[in-house]
Amino acid sequence: MRIVLATAVAVSMMAASSTAWAQSAPAATQTKCENPNALGVARVVQIDTTGGPGFGFEHFKAYDFLRDKEVVLTFDDGPWPGHTPAVLKALAEHCTKALFFPIGKHAGWYPEIIKQVAAAGHTVGSHTWSHKDLSRMTTDEAKAEIEKGIAGVSIGLGNKPVGAFFRFPALKHPPELVKYLADRNVAIFSTDLDSFDFKMRKPDQVVASVLKKLEKHGKGIVLMHDFQQATAHGAGDLLKQLKEKGYKVVQIVGKEPIEPQKEYVEAVMKEIGGGLESARPMSSVIKTIEGN
Repeated sequence: MRIVLATAVAVSMMAASSTAWAQSAPAATQTKCENPNALGVARVVQIDTTGGPGFGFEHFKAYDFLRDKEVVLTFDDGPWPGHTPAVLKALAEHCTKALFFPIGKHAGWYPEIIKQVAAAGHTVGSHTWSHKDLSRMTTDEAKAEIEKGIAGVSIGLGNKPVGAFFRFPALKHPPELVKYLADRNVAIFSTDLDSFDFKMRKPDQVVASVLKKLEKHGKGIVLMHDFQQATAHGAGDLLKQLKEKGYKVVQIVGKEPIEPQKEYVEAVMKEIGGGLESARPMSSVIKTIEGN
């Protein structure tokens, strides 16, 4: 795999970094791929998030790092029971990787699922604490929403650092918060292709939406939601068709992670309750034994 350096983007073989990064970086998957028709990962792109570079041509134009027919798969709003595991299953069957932007509160509710995302070697960023529109909040309120999101994901992962990647809810990014993330050395992800899967109820609609937009643009960062049932059910077919149509997946990893700030870790722990880091998975504690 060739190494190509740019101001903020580097293609890498995922060489060893700091101890903190080793704890949070996607693990290099050595397992042999059993699917001869798998989509796989064509290359791994390492991003130096210093200064908060922005990606996704819907809002940021500086870094055109994808080659023709290359895609970055991104999923927002998880983790969510049933749906996120279905997406993970489809990705595993195709031996490919994605970039997840979980909501901090959801990571706190379902730590066993967000740990599965990280354990599968996917990159985990953050997407605020509760998916509020940051453009409608005061700067201090919005900063707290961002930081609590990072803290919530970190706690859900077992008190580990988080990938220094962030996506704004509804892609609304006030300038003062873009600057704040730059000061925190967190890269911002917009999108090249928004699937609008949250407006869809059928898996084939999601698949058609993504493929139609890729055909038009030729490549791109694809925004989907592992929170959405239609996406969860359509993920396998989408990956199969991406392979058939000659698309290749690029995995995104960060050069350094972001550590949550102590005050926000404490705030999150107070809100969701202590002991989360040692709690058993909810699915092993609470089960529906009668009714739907």
